[in-house]
Amino acid sequence: MLIKLTAPGLRPISPSSRAPFVARVTEGIQTADVTDVLRVRGTLSVLPPGFRGYLLDQQADVDGLTDAYVLAPAHQYVAHGDVVRIDPAHCTLTSIYRRASSFNTLLVKERCDNLCLMCSQPPRDVDDGWLVDVAEQAIALMSTDTAEIGITGGEPALLGERLIDLVRLLRDRLARTAVHVLSNGRRFGDLAFARALADLRHPDLMVAIPLHSDLAEEHDFVVQARGAYNDTVRGILNLKAAGVRVELRLVIHRETYTRMPKFAEFVARNLRFVDHVALMGLEPVGFARANLDALWIDALDYQQELVAAVRTLERAGMATSIYNHQLCVLDESIQHVGRKSISDWKNEYAEACDTCGKREACGGFFSSSRKRRSRGIRAAPFEGPTR
Repeated sequence: MLIKLTAPGLRPISPSSRAPFVARVTEGIQTADVTDVLRVRGTLSVLPPGFRGYLLDQQADVDGLTDAYVLAPAHQYVAHGDVVRIDPAHCTLTSIYRRASSFNTLLVKERCDNLCLMCSQPPRDVDDGWLVDVAEQAIALMSTDTAEIGITGGEPALLGERLIDLVRLLRDRLARTAVHVLSNGRRFGDLAFARALADLRHPDLMVAIPLHSDLAEEHDFVVQARGAYNDTVRGILNLKAAGVRVELRLVIHRETYTRMPKFAEFVARNLRFVDHVALMGLEPVGFARANLDALWIDALDYQQELVAAVRTLERAGMATSIYNHQLCVLDESIQHVGRKSISDWKNEYAEACDTCGKREACGGFFSSSRKRRSRGIRAAPFEGPTR
């Protein structure tokens, strides 16, 4: 099911707040809490007081209550335990956290010091300090059973000390939750900053850093920032020296696929100490969509390079995954490292997938990829029981 995390269409049916607010969704009418909005499905003759707000399927008697809204169809997925931000002035609802999802990510920064050719979240030079304020409010309302939270941008490390504070809050409030920070790594070229993150001693923290080539000039071209390669490698070294787990990421497109085998050799020889390597398919949104003609290549056309890279990394004993690919376009020898990596809210399957015996193990497609899909998409037969 495709989900719009931010969508207009809330219809206010009572006096509303002037400023946006963050609240947890509850469907329990007996547990009134000023931090919760009550989600009412169907009809309810009397709405109980004491909630921060009300999200209804249809018009109701809301005398004496504030912040009551009729939900638009795009909001119907909102459920118990979710955390939302409601903007009364614009009648929008943003889903910050969905309790039933395994793909919760907090956007904490819109600015970035790179300008990557294929960036799926193009940076904006705006006053974005409110984003981390919202993230901190949301974390206080999340379930302590949450398996993983992502932190993304822009470049989260540009928050400086506020990133350290955010990870500390996650450690203290959600002690069993893994934290995955997506960063270009450059800010961690400051060893003191890398050590400050390490000193938090978060029990399950990983920083995911893209490195797009073994050659500095190629990496710098992809990220459109001179000197970025040196900053990024220094950041990786500092984080690992400080004891922080690091994942390397390579986004595969026309500017990177030919050197994948050389990249893998470089990593296996020089960065073998990193904790995970992810070879990633292109997400055709943002700058990637604008540059699609220059960047897109059918996955079938780089299987030789991809197989060579995976074999090199696995021979070196490195944990390796392929993200954002369909199993049917991967050579059979590397399908075992294909992962279901596309977030559920932007994931879909093609018509051919309906009769595919490997659908449950396959990651499917980005919903934004409908105009460019591999010529190799096909259904695999169902495998019967063996005797």
